[in-house]
Amino acid sequence: MAWIEQRGKTSWRVRYFTTDGSIGSISGFPTKKAAQNKADTMESEQRQGNWIDPAHGQLTLAEWVDQWLDALDVGLRTEENYRSKLRTHILPRWGTTTLADISGTKAAAWAKHLRHNGLADVTVSDTMKLFTLILADAVDDKLIPANPIRPRRRGRGRRTPTPEKIWATPEQVLHITDQTATCYGPDGAILILTAAYTGARWGELTGLQRPNLHLNPTDQARIVIDPHTGALHESSSGKLWLGPPKTPESARTIRLPAFLTPLLRTYLDTHNHRHVFVTPDGELHRRSNFSRRALRPAADGNHHTTNPHHRTQPIRTGLTFHGLRHTHKTWMIEDNIPEIAQSRRLGHKLPDKIQETYSHVTPTIEQRILHTLQQRWTTTLANTPTTNLDTTWRHTTT
Repeated sequence: MAWIEQRGKTSWRVRYFTTDGSIGSISGFPTKKAAQNKADTMESEQRQGNWIDPAHGQLTLAEWVDQWLDALDVGLRTEENYRSKLRTHILPRWGTTTLADISGTKAAAWAKHLRHNGLADVTVSDTMKLFTLILADAVDDKLIPANPIRPRRRGRGRRTPTPEKIWATPEQVLHITDQTATCYGPDGAILILTAAYTGARWGELTGLQRPNLHLNPTDQARIVIDPHTGALHESSSGKLWLGPPKTPESARTIRLPAFLTPLLRTYLDTHNHRHVFVTPDGELHRRSNFSRRALRPAADGNHHTTNPHHRTQPIRTGLTFHGLRHTHKTWMIEDNIPEIAQSRRLGHKLPDKIQETYSHVTPTIEQRILHTLQQRWTTTLANTPTTNLDTTWRHTTT
């Protein structure tokens, strides 16, 4: 029930019963008619069951975030990422602002301010997505009637082009693995080579355990990405744990080209860790350590380093471990592998639901993939000149 009261000569307010039975009010109406229209609207919304108590919108964002985080049910790494963005960007600006006072215009101006102050576009975009998610959940909990942050169609579009992902040729991959073996060790070389020739993600390979690597018989050699423990996850605090891979489609079986079987079998004999790929010290890999110690010197060269133990040359500057997935995808495109087979091997889901449902990967197509990968390897070895790098790690495959 809602009613109106006059407050002075030119001001009216609406009074109403709140959800806890107390009496709330909305002030600031210049005329009796404006106040009565608001009261009638509130009563209509109450009868329809979609009324939202205006008092709920007086909750500050910081107060709502405390409740929101308590109910959050996501992976540890995702939660840490959310908390970092809240702590660094969102709460310093919006923490004391009530939910009702947050507007799309103010949020857009804030995003523009972040960009002008040097924050990367992707960071601003991810921060705004989190802000939007928090407010959308506030709408679901009937704290505010609508999410004030909506896609904006006015103003200048973002003109920053998306940079093309860096990938590598088979020859470049071989040079990079040889340099990795020289400056880091064969453990890193075999990990990089396996990534390039399987398209598996970092966490899928570093989390791979011996029972999920099948090397006999050779023509059925395969990696199995377990749906529950198929990926190694790492939090920003350094904690490592096994959990599900990135998506349900990522739980899959990846067939191995023939040359990888003896290489991996020989490598497994060098350590007794339960995981297949480990550091030279027999520990689990950490992404940043591997990038700094192995991949960056091997791909970018180390000419900027004073007196390194081994001097390396630039091969494919900027190549990341994820770029090895793009490498594998590019090779399959070059070899005219059907899109459905590419998606299955990489653990992707096709955007076309009909194609996803009615397309299948036959044994003939799988053999074609393995044959072309094997051919790339043998051709690369045959055409690569001898160097003074450590190539002993790959002798078992020749």
